[in-house]
Amino acid sequence: MDIAALTVKQALADLKAKKYNCVELVDSCFTKIDFWEPKIKAFISQKRKLALRQAAESDFRYQNGTSRLLEGIPIAVKDNFNIQGWLTTASSSVLRSYESPYTATVVKRLLDAGAIVVGKTNMDAFAHGSSTETSDFFTTKNPHDVSRLPGGSSGGSAAAVSSGEVLAALGSETAGSIRGPAAWCGVVGLKPTYGLASRYGVVAMASSTDSPGPLAKTVEDTAIFLNVIAGNDPYDATSVQRREPDYTVSLKDSPNSLVVGVPKEYLQLELEPGTRSSFEQALKKLKKIGVTVKEISLLDPKYAVAVYTVLQRSEVSSNLARLDGIRYGNNRQFFGQEAKRRIMLGTYTLSAGYYDAYYDKAQRVRTLIVEDYRKAFEQVDLIVAPTLPCAAQPIGSSEGKAMYGELSDILVAASSIAGLPGISIPCGYDGNLPVGLQIVGPMMSELKIIKLASRLGAELGLKVGASF
Repeated sequence: MDIAALTVKQALADLKAKKYNCVELVDSCFTKIDFWEPKIKAFISQKRKLALRQAAESDFRYQNGTSRLLEGIPIAVKDNFNIQGWLTTASSSVLRSYESPYTATVVKRLLDAGAIVVGKTNMDAFAHGSSTETSDFFTTKNPHDVSRLPGGSSGGSAAAVSSGEVLAALGSETAGSIRGPAAWCGVVGLKPTYGLASRYGVVAMASSTDSPGPLAKTVEDTAIFLNVIAGNDPYDATSVQRREPDYTVSLKDSPNSLVVGVPKEYLQLELEPGTRSSFEQALKKLKKIGVTVKEISLLDPKYAVAVYTVLQRSEVSSNLARLDGIRYGNNRQFFGQEAKRRIMLGTYTLSAGYYDAYYDKAQRVRTLIVEDYRKAFEQVDLIVAPTLPCAAQPIGSSEGKAMYGELSDILVAASSIAGLPGISIPCGYDGNLPVGLQIVGPMMSELKIIKLASRLGAELGLKVGASF
């Protein structure tokens, strides 16, 4: 049995039933890593000895009855999350030798729940991109077709899950960086409501939209992970303060009372034929399970792209100012071209004489986008759309295209700007390449999103990942 191909839920049940132990499970993941890494290069760093030692400790906990929620589950973590004693590079030469003195809150919660980090994954440098091609180290490849991109910026995490190198992974999204690579790699990616999962310890890209979240093989696995990482953090002033529900409770509920909106503006874009047909088939499945599907209108997504471009560059300029070669890592000459472009544009939009014309106006339009969603959710419970306009693109597609990421993320940018939760699930194929469908809801509507995603995923019956 290929135990590395199991879901988190299956592995936890098997470990409790003593069908195999944690050391065997972790070792099976490293066997997958040894096979897949020369082909896809998902990982920047690995700690095999540490992971196997922690697995042995997890086995002891199972033996003495003190196992925790994620005891012994091998996971990967995107390399913009700090882990004490690990290199945290954010895939940039600036931080090539930076060893973190502390651990990000969401990672600490996963470790405290018994998860085992086997390695840290490649990403677009400082999360600037939607391809994982802007990494200063190497390009990660899509396990479904190694001549294709995995998406980004959490491309390494998505590829690691898709290939079965780990059972689940941690990513982060600013405007599509969880949902996008999940769609292209054929896995499930959940972007929580902004502030639901702490940003403390995450290398900041755009602080007003950065959102940690899980990538996994099933919707249920993402819900299990959300149970662990969600919740208030005194180290993050933007984290929400409320009692967190059990995000797995709605998995068995029927979604047939839901009204789902399909934005007509999204379908007026130039979607690839395979993407459009897969989405249309998924809409038929939604109706089959009793969901009411309704056409709605939202602001043209081109406005979200413009707003995101200005706001993200502005926040990048501010956040990367600390990387001056004195306090962290190497000096600023080690920034890649993409980082330099974003710093320059952000500095320009924040400068005297241009702040009102660009940054302030972008914030005002952002408010209009938030209000647009509020009105839409007076008509419908949730919104569905293709995750990305196309399936995975060939390696090299982003080179020389300054707006590649923004145009790739055109269908997900608005919901991220508004701080809304969203999930991407596989909904079909374009040839041998997976196509993703996203479900977006109002703030704190993760239970509804998970319920619908789980039921629709079961109805579609698609295999998740490239190797199983």
